[in-house]
Amino acid sequence: MQGRSREAYERLVSSIAERGLDPEGIERRLRAQRVETPSWGYGNSGTRFKVFSQPGVPRDPFEKIADAAQVHRHTGISPSVAIHIPWDAVEDYGALREHAEALGMRIGAVNPNLFQDEDYRLGSVCNPDERIRRKATDHLLECVRIAKEVGSEEISLWLADGTNYPGQDSFSERRARMLGCLSELYDAMPRGMRLLVEYKPFEPAFYHTDIPDWGAALTICQRLGERAQVLVDLGHHLQGTNIEQIVSLLLAEGRLGGFHFNARRYADDDLIVGSTNPFELFLIYVELLEAEEEGRRISYMIDQSHNVEPKIEAMILSVVNLQEAYAKALLVDRRALREARLSGDVLGAYRILQEACATDVRPLCAKVREDLGASPDPVGAFRESGYMQKATEERRGGTPAGWN
Repeated sequence: MQGRSREAYERLVSSIAERGLDPEGIERRLRAQRVETPSWGYGNSGTRFKVFSQPGVPRDPFEKIADAAQVHRHTGISPSVAIHIPWDAVEDYGALREHAEALGMRIGAVNPNLFQDEDYRLGSVCNPDERIRRKATDHLLECVRIAKEVGSEEISLWLADGTNYPGQDSFSERRARMLGCLSELYDAMPRGMRLLVEYKPFEPAFYHTDIPDWGAALTICQRLGERAQVLVDLGHHLQGTNIEQIVSLLLAEGRLGGFHFNARRYADDDLIVGSTNPFELFLIYVELLEAEEEGRRISYMIDQSHNVEPKIEAMILSVVNLQEAYAKALLVDRRALREARLSGDVLGAYRILQEACATDVRPLCAKVREDLGASPDPVGAFRESGYMQKATEERRGGTPAGWN
């Protein structure tokens, strides 16, 4: 760091020390932060009305991982990429793993797809047709085998199962079918592998979804076993839901397994992280810090659909926003916060959080990225690298990857 950037960093460090906090400890934790990016975030995507194509989009999982490596190169904290099967199916998963490792990356969570097959019109593992449930279960078992081959320790599961009309099917029977299929999946997973169960209140089904909220996901995990944990997607909640409270409740039960970070305005918008409610993102990290200090295993992953914005730049910006939200949470004076709470100082407690959230932590995060060998200005450095222009030329021809 040089010039004004160095001066801004030194002023911030001095301010942090004056608050009685440990600047070196904060930087150490920021250097240890990890955020996984999704392979599908680098392909073409869109709305239910239109998928918009962009130049230079990857044509296969190998090129997706190459793009993900650029995010890690410039942010320093994203060394893993989640894959989606069959979107990322290849003939040789060992070769995919070797390709990732050659780029300084690794394969993260494996995500089954139980929503795009014609047979799943009335559900997958909840379907009343035993043949279709068997087909869905076999796909889940296939994903376990793939996870072993690529070195992944997580199966990340979202079900689109649900109904559109009252009387369409039995709630209780659908739950029993689902538990039967997921029990087979759970039993097939090796000891070190976790099942992360995601929930969503609506869409694509609108009368009911089979895992509509954190409570339903939690009870399913409790039935399956300790290695089944809940995954929280920030877009999978009804308006006004207090997500930081859900985080606290799941932590108290020892069942918070991970996050799909994104942002929403109305529904499951999958926007750039922190773009609509940065204060909520900060508050979620405030709740998470104590769990981190206890050594809890929580996977931090991004789940976004970049419809009109450049794919890699949008992903970089999301990671940067997560770095800054985490840094702000680390600036909370927890001793003072506890004292304010115990004394009933309502506004005092709020102001402690407000002060931390209002702090400009950009110089600190830039310094940490530089320490990691990444870029103080990740988006600017990526634009100047010429990577996207080169990729666009090299990827002419073929079929661009996309969720459709």
